[in-house]
Amino acid sequence: MHEKTPSLTSGSVVRALITFTVPFLLANILQSLYGAVDLFVVGRYCDAQSVAAVSTGTQVTQIITSLVSGLTLGGTILIGKYTGMGDETRVRQSIATTLSVFSIVALLLTALMLLFERPLLTLLRTPQESFEETMQYVAICSWGNFFICGYNSLSAILRGYGDSKRPMLFVGIACMVNIVLDFVFVRFFALGAAGTALATVIAQAVSMFVAIFYLRRRHFLFDFKPSSFRITPHIARELARIGVPISFQELMVRISFLYLTAVMNGCGVFAAAVVGIGAKYDVFSMLTATSVSNALAAITAQNMGAGKPERARQSLWYGMGFSLFVAALFFVWAQLSPESMIGAFSSDANVIAAGVPYFRSCSYDYLMVALVFTLNGYLNGRSKTVWTMVSCSAGALLLRIPMVSVFAANFGDQLGMLGLVAPIVSGIMACYTLAYVLWEGRHSANPNTERSAS
Repeated sequence: MHEKTPSLTSGSVVRALITFTVPFLLANILQSLYGAVDLFVVGRYCDAQSVAAVSTGTQVTQIITSLVSGLTLGGTILIGKYTGMGDETRVRQSIATTLSVFSIVALLLTALMLLFERPLLTLLRTPQESFEETMQYVAICSWGNFFICGYNSLSAILRGYGDSKRPMLFVGIACMVNIVLDFVFVRFFALGAAGTALATVIAQAVSMFVAIFYLRRRHFLFDFKPSSFRITPHIARELARIGVPISFQELMVRISFLYLTAVMNGCGVFAAAVVGIGAKYDVFSMLTATSVSNALAAITAQNMGAGKPERARQSLWYGMGFSLFVAALFFVWAQLSPESMIGAFSSDANVIAAGVPYFRSCSYDYLMVALVFTLNGYLNGRSKTVWTMVSCSAGALLLRIPMVSVFAANFGDQLGMLGLVAPIVSGIMACYTLAYVLWEGRHSANPNTERSAS
């Protein structure tokens, strides 16, 4: 790309963090509106069964999103490191390899989701009233995996290169298309949950093709010609070394939340709707932490590549403070007026009544996750992805799933108690991750050694 991208390795640390993170945050806010608008429209024009279908279906499709985002973050880190080093040849190879690998991954994920859709929904104890509608939702979204992979790959590449503004532009276009089509398909054509899925897939396709067209016109480093899609073996191995642990940890976390969804689905359609609505607020309340985390991965990777580890650590502490501040706003809202939060997505009195105690207890997780996400983003940028994989997998498999089982067995009819599982687990993870960051900071190698090893 011939245009000059913002420097992440010089100047004010705060300015670099803010100018890179804010477009990232806005893009994530827009991207999160996909699911939120889906649920909002269905909640306004359909019954509780359709709300439960979108809620459960979204939990399933987020498996794909988690896998893709984990792998693409590996591309961001890799490209960021070589950009910091000033090695344009490897930057070009990394871009070509990332796009080529994800073209293959998209096809594999589509086949797997279509093959295992029914067994997975059965395993999740999807309410019978909404089972077929959930099947339709997941099937349609599965056909859009190619566009999910395409958009996320392009965004990851640009962010690794130091550009967070263009991904915001592309997702903004997708969001507008999605909102319009949601109302068209659900309100006017009465397609229910299937209509929201169709709107999302079309919006993602539009976003990806607009991105490709725009980048080709701006003489991007990759020209998108078929002959340019090639995999450089040593780059692919490095991409796998960094990205696979991130993707695996995301998968383990998602599986643990799917287990919680299965438990809540067993409590009936109203509880299933509450979990789905709660998941939307989880996303929005954690958007700042998620954005800062991913921004820290790129900023840290570039600064470690440039031999500036202290600048990377300063970015961590500023990012953590900002994330906690925003998370606290959502926490206060959930404590003072959970009814207004739930009522934005469903006017059903039973859903609101079931959701109030759940929201008040699970909202403590907003604060804990702000710590965990920013710490993991910094460690991912340091290429410490094996640590974050072990940490998050342990939290999911050794803490969250057993605790959900214990709480469900003893407090199965009390959603407020089940809502405490997430903040307890995240609090434990925040403690040992912070301890590791502080320990690793005192015992890390000198900058030159780390630069060459990363």
